[in-house]
Amino acid sequence: MAGVKILNIEAGMPRVEEARRILLAELKQAKQSGVAAVKIIHGYGSTGKGGALRGALRASLLRRKKEGLVTRVIFGEKWSVFEDDARYAIEHCPDLRSDRDLNHSNEGITIAVLV
Repeated sequence: MAGVKILNIEAGMPRVEEARRILLAELKQAKQSGVAAVKIIHGYGSTGKGGALRGALRASLLRRKKEGLVTRVIFGEKWSVFEDDARYAIEHCPDLRSDRDLNHSNEGITIAVLV
C-alpha cells in the first residue's frame, strides 16, 4: 500500500461541479494505484463560515464512504490523535503521522482513507 496523496483542489479555483468531478476521478485513481489515504485541500472559503467548495466536497466524500470507495472521512477540525478515525488512519497509513496539519484543526482540509 502506497502512502498519502495530496490533492489540492483549491489551487485551480474550480467551480463546485468541476471540483466534484476532479475529486471522484482522483479518488478512483488513487485507490486503483494502492494509495492508502488522500489529503484533500479544499480551503475554508472567504466568507468566514466555510465556502461552497468545502461543503460540497465534504458531502461528496461522505457519499463515497457510503458507496465504499472511501473507508473513513476525517474533517480537518477533527484531524487529531485524540479522534478514533484519525488513529485508524495513522495506523493504516503511517505516513500520515508526519502530516503538518495533524493536531492543528485545519478546516480547509479533509482526509479520505481508502484502506
